[in-house]
Amino acid sequence: MAENTKEVPQVAINDIGTVDDFIKAVDSTIKNFGDGDLVEGTVVKIDHDEVLLDIGYKTEGVIPSRELSIKKDVDPDDVVKVGDTVEALVITKEDKEGRLILSKKRAQYERAWGEVEKIKESDGVVEGTVIEAVKGGLIVDIGLRGFLPASLVEMRRVRDLQPYIGQKIKAKILELDKNRNNVVLSRRQYLEETQSEVRETFLSQLKKGQIREGVVSSIVNFGAFVDLGGVDGLIHVSELSWKHIDHPSEVVKVGDKVTVEVLDVDLERERISLSLKATQEDPWQRFARTHVPGQIVKGKVTKIVQFGVFISVDDGIEGLVHISELANRHVENPETVVKPGEEVFVKVIDVDLDRRRISLSLKQANDSVDPNSEDFDPALYGMPAEYDENGNYKYPEGFDPETNEWIEGYEKQREEWESQYAAAHDLWEEHKAFVAKELANAEASAAADGQTENHAAHEAEEEPSNYSSPASGEGTLASDDKLAALRDELLHQSK
Repeated sequence: MAENTKEVPQVAINDIGTVDDFIKAVDSTIKNFGDGDLVEGTVVKIDHDEVLLDIGYKTEGVIPSRELSIKKDVDPDDVVKVGDTVEALVITKEDKEGRLILSKKRAQYERAWGEVEKIKESDGVVEGTVIEAVKGGLIVDIGLRGFLPASLVEMRRVRDLQPYIGQKIKAKILELDKNRNNVVLSRRQYLEETQSEVRETFLSQLKKGQIREGVVSSIVNFGAFVDLGGVDGLIHVSELSWKHIDHPSEVVKVGDKVTVEVLDVDLERERISLSLKATQEDPWQRFARTHVPGQIVKGKVTKIVQFGVFISVDDGIEGLVHISELANRHVENPETVVKPGEEVFVKVIDVDLDRRRISLSLKQANDSVDPNSEDFDPALYGMPAEYDENGNYKYPEGFDPETNEWIEGYEKQREEWESQYAAAHDLWEEHKAFVAKELANAEASAAADGQTENHAAHEAEEEPSNYSSPASGEGTLASDDKLAALRDELLHQSK
């Protein structure tokens, strides 16, 4: 067998030295660190309960999900992405399973402490996001879990802290104790320092009687605070609504945009008094504007007294039906005619806006309609009607009385007019049904008052009925033949 004397070509050069030298060279490529050290690496994998970080070590580091953020129960995908560069603190270089355990939040914590301490020393301001509402205040993420007491969130006490979650805020540092892991913040102090000059300027420009736009910032038992643009004013509960309310939350809620009137500005105490109801029409004025004597309205019995019955005819507005206006007979006890909570139809007799009193009549309303008649006058049931100085009806804009037709281009006016007409017609139909029922109950009501049917009828004869219309027909929507034709046309359309 021939001896192979061919030389093997050299493919590498040992420029390291001995085997020991080679091991040292390999070790030099691996990072050397201990527990508590800060390291930096790249996110290579994200699982539901942990993140793997390549820090150049012989094995990848593991960041458990609980160590990703100071927030509780976070989703790892919401904190980091594959490829992100992350700083972490070494918790355990090698646990029982031989894994390198890291913490992102503790690294953040260590970095943040140094920065927060510097800010505290310089009397600076920290900025962070509110991440939790806890008992007594808020938790703010400033790299650390900073505690912001509820009493120091605003210039005044805030009861509802939930709206602040997710907001970025600035605050001053009141207390800082690393040993106790205690950071106490004050947003109120920051606001006082930054808004003092702005507030003073704003207050000097604010005048009584001005109308301002604002946003409801908080609600308390005695009223609601409105942010007018960095400065808050108070709407006392008595100035929130024209009607009586038990709590401000019945009218407004936090975040509502409102239009208010400035009632008073106290420069010395830096207090602003506002009114919401002053920017809204007085319901009594509205009622007086939209209702005239002789009109039929629907209401609900709210209170029965010896001298009559109180009827709610609009939101927060009550009128009185005197006992003499309950029925076409002598009434000893109003409860024999109506019951609390019952819906009735009444005629408006008088509106005294100065004294805020409305006189109503149940018997005149009942006498004003015949359940078996088709003679419908929409003006009696709330449909707006205007008459000229001669008592002639003024037709709606866009309606031609010559052709008894609507002019092209006035579709909106026609739609509004027909809607008003339909509403009045529906009320008339309800009223007729109500009167029919009242007539059926009249005999029973009279018997309950100790009267005979003949006696009640005798009294009814002595008191003339108000049902008949004036002979001239002036002052009603049924007084014109052409308008009556329009009325009939709409009446058939509504059926």
